[in-house]
Amino acid sequence: MATVLRPQRMFEQAVRDAERLRQPAGLGLDSQGVRERMIARLGQVPDVHSAVLGAMQRVPRHQFVDPALAPQAYEDTALPIGFGQTISKPSVVARMLSLLMQGSFAAQQGHLGRVLEIGTGCGYQAAVLCGLGKSVIGMERISGLHEKSRLLLRRWLSEAGLDLPVRWQHGDGRLGAPQGAPFESIVAAAGGEALPPAWLEQLAPGGRLVAPMASGEAGLQSLLVVDRLAAGGYQHTRYEAVAFVPLKSGLI
Repeated sequence: MATVLRPQRMFEQAVRDAERLRQPAGLGLDSQGVRERMIARLGQVPDVHSAVLGAMQRVPRHQFVDPALAPQAYEDTALPIGFGQTISKPSVVARMLSLLMQGSFAAQQGHLGRVLEIGTGCGYQAAVLCGLGKSVIGMERISGLHEKSRLLLRRWLSEAGLDLPVRWQHGDGRLGAPQGAPFESIVAAAGGEALPPAWLEQLAPGGRLVAPMASGEAGLQSLLVVDRLAAGGYQHTRYEAVAFVPLKSGLI
């Protein structure tokens, strides 16, 4: 029988996990060269934005995964982060954030403005977004992951000497974050059958949304980009196939 973690136990597990996520001795993962090799590989992928590469180079991905998986942190692979969730491949993070940077607002301003991230997970992508946006709200429905990402992001911001407007919210991502809207950039790390209406409502004119959504074929997803046009209305564009955890409602 599967063990059901109650909120307090999930919080305690998240704290233990976060405390364990320290650099394993002898792996050399704190070397800038390790990240630079990952960035060099990503730089060979077409249409990856230079600002995204710069932001990813500054974030130590190995600090956001379990120590047992740290040697794989800079490989182009998704890794489990607990609670049945995963951290996306670096190439997928680079692709989605590059699509955001190519939106109308970001292209004009050179940054992502106010960012809403749906599905913060372990906090890695939120850390990268700190280098691209003016403010970030990270939404996570799983309380254990919410606490883990909050602890890991706070530690990373402190170690990096950064004081940025980042907020962590334990909430239902399908509802967005109306108190922080409108957002110039919205990115989701979970895929559903259809876009939640709240995301479209909370997207600012000139803003862009990137999310994995059902592609119309059973069980398949593709990247969906939605631009809210300054003149009114929305423009939808489909890109390549992806595979993300399902978008769900409610808090656990």
